[in-house]
Amino acid sequence: MASTERRIRRPRAGTPKIPPVHPFDRQYGTDTGGLIRRSSLVTGHPNDAHITAYYAIAPSILDGIVDLWQQTSPPYPIDAYTFLDVGAGKGRALLTASLHPFREVVGIEINPMLAAIARENLRRFADHPDAHPLASATLIEGDALEAPLPSTPTVGFLFHPFEAPVLRRFLARIERHFEQRPGSFDLLYVNAEHAAVLDRNPAFVRLFNGMIPMSAKDHLADMAEIAEQKEYGSTGDEFCTIFRFEGLGT
Repeated sequence: MASTERRIRRPRAGTPKIPPVHPFDRQYGTDTGGLIRRSSLVTGHPNDAHITAYYAIAPSILDGIVDLWQQTSPPYPIDAYTFLDVGAGKGRALLTASLHPFREVVGIEINPMLAAIARENLRRFADHPDAHPLASATLIEGDALEAPLPSTPTVGFLFHPFEAPVLRRFLARIERHFEQRPGSFDLLYVNAEHAAVLDRNPAFVRLFNGMIPMSAKDHLADMAEIAEQKEYGSTGDEFCTIFRFEGLGT
């Protein structure tokens, strides 16, 4: 007769823990997961003081904010827009966005280590039989304050990649680049810690402000990925905002 006592299998002392694999990575054979603290991401760039930790967007959050953006009646159809991921990291947002019918998907990542991983993820995703991207995706390794910006209508995406001083300078670039084309730039801002910077900028109009929930699958994965540390938590949703560049008028 089998024992009714519950047996708990514990790892042997010194056995390294296997990090959890996000469902997105299990499905597509990519490597987009994990939490990397900002102290491990310094590059010697002058803006290192303003970077944030690496953590990938939950696919359901990105899908949710894209759906909400489409409900704001953008001036152009989605297939006219370039999706611009600023601070692309390992590329999960790039890959998820490519499953939407954007004109193209472009990421900018300043960290060489993350950029190399993102390029490999782009290759794996393109070769995977379960991936059916609707838009091409590319990565620019460089500084968002200097990298080329699209000439098409653009949906910018931020998952809190940097603090307010860099955000202000990035927005100034956007204003100069799109000043002759009001309405051609929208911004999807997830974990919008510095939304007030945009609210105080008269060139931008807020279209949405609120919480977007993760899917149950993404929330379970989220909690598993951050279980070994105490600095970050997971509530199962993200504070998100959507802004449209309208210019300053005349």
